[in-house]
Amino acid sequence: MYDVTPDQVWVWQKLEAIVTGLLQQYGYQEIRFPLLEKTALFHSAIGEVTDVVEKEMFTFTDRKDVSISLRPEGTASTVRAVLENGLIFNEPQKLWYSGPMFRYEKPQKGRNRQFSQIGVEVFGYPGPEADAELLLMTHRMWQQLGIDNVRLELNSLGSAACRESYRTVLIEYFEQHLDVLDEEAKNRLHSNPLRLLDSKNPDMKAVIKAAPSIADYLSDESQAHFNQLCAILDACEVPYEINRRLVRGLDYYSHNVFEWITDDLGAQGTLCAGGRYDALVEMQGGKPTPATGFAMGLDRLVELIVDKQLWQADAQTDVYVVWDKQVAVDQVMALCEQIRNDLPEITLMMHLTEASFKSQFKKADKAGAQFTLILGPDEMDKQLISVKAMQDRNVPQQQLSYQDVVSFLTQQLGQ
Repeated sequence: MYDVTPDQVWVWQKLEAIVTGLLQQYGYQEIRFPLLEKTALFHSAIGEVTDVVEKEMFTFTDRKDVSISLRPEGTASTVRAVLENGLIFNEPQKLWYSGPMFRYEKPQKGRNRQFSQIGVEVFGYPGPEADAELLLMTHRMWQQLGIDNVRLELNSLGSAACRESYRTVLIEYFEQHLDVLDEEAKNRLHSNPLRLLDSKNPDMKAVIKAAPSIADYLSDESQAHFNQLCAILDACEVPYEINRRLVRGLDYYSHNVFEWITDDLGAQGTLCAGGRYDALVEMQGGKPTPATGFAMGLDRLVELIVDKQLWQADAQTDVYVVWDKQVAVDQVMALCEQIRNDLPEITLMMHLTEASFKSQFKKADKAGAQFTLILGPDEMDKQLISVKAMQDRNVPQQQLSYQDVVSFLTQQLGQ
């Protein structure tokens, strides 16, 4: 787990503002839920035989011996929340959430035990149009973020019946290659054989490549669902690759699944991933409800933006007030409050202790100030304020009345 220091917080804030602004543009509403849930929720929703449940959850008992866990992902919590609050009773919902998730993994570049996600969940739309909107929205998001080296991979897992047929075939196939399988693959062979297709073990690469494809076991309905998704993406000129080995790591997925991947972050290159999970609401005690969604890791996006220097920090401070120790500090602070009242959108700082002008100007420079307002004995005697441009040396320093200072700053800072 880690801290985010002020020199990088601005990247997080800008990223979150762009993404949440886009979600609002598409008509999605925010939902918030607790960091802690009953452990049983994740066991039933995510699946007993998954890396998340088997190895990665932070789980403990509370004072009443109830097993609870820090949330490892957001979909299960969203489903619980919409059921408990009656949000999807005969009404579709387009929701988003953000915040920290927790998985007890081996820390490495792009993967931490606490990580931040923004997730989107859509309930009540059975057709591929909902999946397509998620992909169109994320495609637009990469453009707004300035991220260009990213590709979309798609697959269909079909219906539950399709997956069951394919599961049987996969077990039979891999049983013929037990000598190649590692211990983890052998343990999962009969409980979750699709996860073998996602193995990163290089010794299994050839046998995985030769495995039967799920495309051969999709029903006509499932294939049509997938084809319509592809047709929408084609019409909207969103490029994609079909990857028949893409299965995702959680049990609740069905039909369309996808990942947005970059090669700029090494092995941890998935920026955003998700898919359809039509059976999950009913599994959690609700009425049958079609659903789809995705989650994106903000940590990796921040890392990518910083490593590629995609953004430059905006000026952190509009105005910095520099004052002489001969000027009463109560007057200086009263003036600052008056400016904040008249120009509420600007960022204004003042030096909070007595210091030389040279020291204060260094602080103003470090703060990225656009302008300094200088208050010395001469200015106070004349009831004027000296204004100095810190970034544009072509703007002359001048002494102005208070009202002229407000007008000047309004014009210069676009207030």
